[in-house]
Amino acid sequence: MQPLFYKAESKWRPIGWALLALLGQIVALRMIEAGPSIRYQHYRTLPRLISEQPLWLAFMVLQTGAVLWGLTTYGGQIWVWLKQRFKLWQLFGMALVVLLPSAAVSRDVRVYLWELPFAAFVQLLSLGNLLLAVLTLPGSVLARWQERFQRWFGALEPAPDVSVRDTRGIDRLALWGALWVTVIAAALSFFSYQRHPHIPDEVVYLYHARYLAEGKLTLPLPPVPEAFDVDLMNYEADRWFCPVPPGWPLALALGVLLGVSWLINPVLAGVNVVLAFLLVRELYDRRTARLAVLLLCISPWHVFMAMNYMTHTFTFTCMLAAALALQWSRRTGRGSWAWLSGVATGAVTLIRPLEGFVFGLLIGLWSIGVGGKRLKFSGLAAFALGGLMMGAAVMPYNKYLTGSPTKFPLMAYADKYYGPNSNSLGFGPDRGWGWQLDPFPGHGLPDALVNSNLNAFSLNIELFGWGTGSLLFIALLLFAGGWRRPDGLMLAIIVAIFTAHIFYWYSGGPDFGARYWYMMLLPCVVLTARGIQWLEQRMRDDGHNASVASGRVLAFVLLASAITVSVYFPWRAMDKYYHYLFMRPDVRVLAQQHQFGRSLVLIRGERHPDYASAVIYNPLDWQANAPIYAWDRDPAIRAKVLAAYADRPVWILAGPSVTGAGFQVVAGPTPARELLQQEQGAQASAH
Repeated sequence: MQPLFYKAESKWRPIGWALLALLGQIVALRMIEAGPSIRYQHYRTLPRLISEQPLWLAFMVLQTGAVLWGLTTYGGQIWVWLKQRFKLWQLFGMALVVLLPSAAVSRDVRVYLWELPFAAFVQLLSLGNLLLAVLTLPGSVLARWQERFQRWFGALEPAPDVSVRDTRGIDRLALWGALWVTVIAAALSFFSYQRHPHIPDEVVYLYHARYLAEGKLTLPLPPVPEAFDVDLMNYEADRWFCPVPPGWPLALALGVLLGVSWLINPVLAGVNVVLAFLLVRELYDRRTARLAVLLLCISPWHVFMAMNYMTHTFTFTCMLAAALALQWSRRTGRGSWAWLSGVATGAVTLIRPLEGFVFGLLIGLWSIGVGGKRLKFSGLAAFALGGLMMGAAVMPYNKYLTGSPTKFPLMAYADKYYGPNSNSLGFGPDRGWGWQLDPFPGHGLPDALVNSNLNAFSLNIELFGWGTGSLLFIALLLFAGGWRRPDGLMLAIIVAIFTAHIFYWYSGGPDFGARYWYMMLLPCVVLTARGIQWLEQRMRDDGHNASVASGRVLAFVLLASAITVSVYFPWRAMDKYYHYLFMRPDVRVLAQQHQFGRSLVLIRGERHPDYASAVIYNPLDWQANAPIYAWDRDPAIRAKVLAAYADRPVWILAGPSVTGAGFQVVAGPTPARELLQQEQGAQASAH
């Protein structure tokens, strides 16, 4: 079989193909409707593309023609190589894994039946284009680049001896990767996310962190609770509090105390790069760990999750720390590492209980020898002690808030506001909160199938942002064979988290990818790295020039990743997450511009996004010498609020759902008593 590279030493051909691939990704993204609304992204239908974007469609037609022409040189060789390496059922299986998640299901089945083949075609077009870019690279160029690749990632070994592990120090690549992720995530948090919560969960996480930072477990009830109504806050006769698990708000409280709450997740994401490098190096080898670092650094799922105020990045930190400490205990025999692993595992249950249960089960099995060497009895005891110490810490917290050490506040909240069992695992007509993205009433097998499709689609898009789809190399490894023992551990995590969420009524929505599946991030990254290595090795085994064989594979990965960073990152940051869900920090700006001071600010609009955007700037003391932001919900509630704050001047703001843009000052400052008299006079005239 002839080597798969262009024989003529032309440097312009690969550059041309690379530019075409970059432009093709830009055009494909322009055809997508995503935006800041809470919805999954979809391609426009063909009639809309023809009428609204004929130039982009014409470009795609031209790109298709160019790629088909280019593949006339290499298509036959590629097909022969595939037939030599794979059986037909393996090729079919890989195609399903790569192409089936290329589109999200739609309520209108006809739309889905159009979009799925179109989205699959776009992925195949990108794959063909990128292949042409790397196959036309001259061997002399690749030979020079291969020297750099070996310095960056290490030499490709046919079968590295994992029994003799290189555990010296931390690579500069991991440290630079950690710095890169932290800086990029912080920049996105500052400029795209504007240091402002956008998802209802984030609002209460910040509120929770603020009062925990002051040493409080609950807050006094607002003077007019109906005017301070916030999702995921529990209102009782004399107190209100956030019912979410306390693990993440406690960590976020550190940022509150330092005045940099928006930096906590970016810093943790950088830490996660280093922890991931150390863990993968322990389980595999240094080269696999370096590839994992590269993939984490360009993963939109990883980086964009790090710019928000959500729980997942800290959960990932604790999981990595737990697994790494357990592996160190196994290697060194030290019980202290096992105890630390138990503590970190227990911490996961304090952040995301379902993931904590799944992860605790998996790492518990790992500790007793399933998939690895069993810990010594002293290590097992230390691990169990650490887990119990940390996990049991939630019991007095639960008792204080719900009256029962085993009743979680979030479950009590769901039962109270949405009905008994509404947030429980399992199937039944009483599951669910009636949200817009819940596929069907209740929860049954159809819901599980739809939720799985939505999450698989998000994973395929957000994991690496490649135009080919992100599951390409995972599919290759799944059906190619050549598995190592740690690969089974990675696959077990994927299967476990997938299975657990079959029984939950909600998919997690489109916020930051398949966020309920975020525990799959490292396994997907590692299996992708292993798929890359498998292809590199096969290319060499098939007689290709050893100096360029793996170079072509790595060139493909680096080119696809460069397009992700230069095209996908800015598109996603501006198209979706800038003013995501129409949440805006305008209130913070207007307060400074107009010097609201000790005033009452009435917010006109919806509970979300209008009031949710403002409530986070409320002080914890309802009589503080600061602006008090209340929801101008209706005339009766407005009158109660004005009476409660009769000594303050009043500003009135119209929110985004009213203005169609940002917050605007409608009136003010007006004395509250004067407005109250006007309200009373208007009511008297009406009667």
